[in-house]
Amino acid sequence: MKNLKLKAARAALDMSQQELADKVNVSRQTINAIEKGDYNPTINLCIAICKTLNKTLDELFWDIS
Repeated sequence: MKNLKLKAARAALDMSQQELADKVNVSRQTINAIEKGDYNPTINLCIAICKTLNKTLDELFWDIS
């Protein structure tokens, strides 16, 4: 499933995929794959992304609907 919440949070900070990738020490392709739903990140990567985007795990990664 696409992670539109991650893409929206990144875009809200006017951050490119490359900038986010650099901050969490992964490739731009990894960020792209997460946003497209083609890659399931580790919990440590999820936490790093959340800290960088000032969001919680619930806000970005868990579907609580």
